[in-house]
Amino acid sequence: MRAHLPILKAFVKLGSYLADFCENDNGSSASFEEALTKAEQQNGWFTRDNIIVALKQWSELLTEETLSQWLSKYELTVDNAPKTIGIVMAGNIPLVGFHDFLCVLLSGNKVLAKLSSNDKVLLPFLSDYLIKQEPLLTERIEFTEGKLENFDAVIATGSNNTGRYFEHYFGKRPNIIRKNRSSVAILTGNESQAELEALGEDIFRYYGLGCRNVAKLFVPKGYDFDTFYKAMFTFQEVIHHHKYANNYDYNKAVYLMSDFKILDNGFLVLKEDEGFSSPIAALFYSHYDSLEELREQLLGQEEQIQCVVSAESQSDDIPFGATQKPKLGDYADGVDTMEFLLQL
Repeated sequence: MRAHLPILKAFVKLGSYLADFCENDNGSSASFEEALTKAEQQNGWFTRDNIIVALKQWSELLTEETLSQWLSKYELTVDNAPKTIGIVMAGNIPLVGFHDFLCVLLSGNKVLAKLSSNDKVLLPFLSDYLIKQEPLLTERIEFTEGKLENFDAVIATGSNNTGRYFEHYFGKRPNIIRKNRSSVAILTGNESQAELEALGEDIFRYYGLGCRNVAKLFVPKGYDFDTFYKAMFTFQEVIHHHKYANNYDYNKAVYLMSDFKILDNGFLVLKEDEGFSSPIAALFYSHYDSLEELREQLLGQEEQIQCVVSAESQSDDIPFGATQKPKLGDYADGVDTMEFLLQL
């Protein structure tokens, strides 16, 4: 590995800065506080609590040991001329595009980022901090409001609809195009209260807006949802967020008017549905006959699934409570972003 050490060290300093801010959480940085306030004002889903969770997650990943261990599997060089990589970022959860940003810069390339209108504050603020640590990054980070132009490759994240537009517009250049994916949980009925409460974090963190949020349960026939709902009670405060409450009221009303059979605890609607992508404040579920058949079914639908959460010891499964704590090598859609960049 021959990553550009000053850039690597700038990210390590950023990690320390984030850790200090999150641990103190006392307004120690007026400029950072202002950025958080602006981000929250711009996007009502970006509560301070959720932003801090995202920042803390990144503070734990941006250490010299963690970054070096991740990069050790790649043949990195700083000798090649940097290529310009366009990044079209989503805005569903705070700093959702930061991993792509990190990969591009540590691979020795230049970022040309088009930010989501829902997340336009946090990444520019952190970029300013990085540039102060390593002035070389002034030439390597650019944000654009208009169409992406003059780029060598592109990483674009969006919905299935925007994915078709991305394929048309970017298809002639090397690209990674990400579309809708959802995460699912497999329950057996043997889960402990603690495991189910941890699953609540996978469901409710960021109000369920992330592709790593669990949006669908697979349960055995005869499953007792009372046990599940008792564990979810820990997260009842979610209904006090007005945007979440509006979605809860709307989706519940639509289901009731359509005569769908639903389960409801006052802040989360459960609906039996074959789909994977449930709306905000709702959770789909399906019954299964055998775990072996379910595993085969999910294998055939893997392009729709981001994470599978369970208490089983399947190698690719994620433990309850860990979906929003991906490691640096946990690439979205299973596509190795760093390898893609190094092959350009």
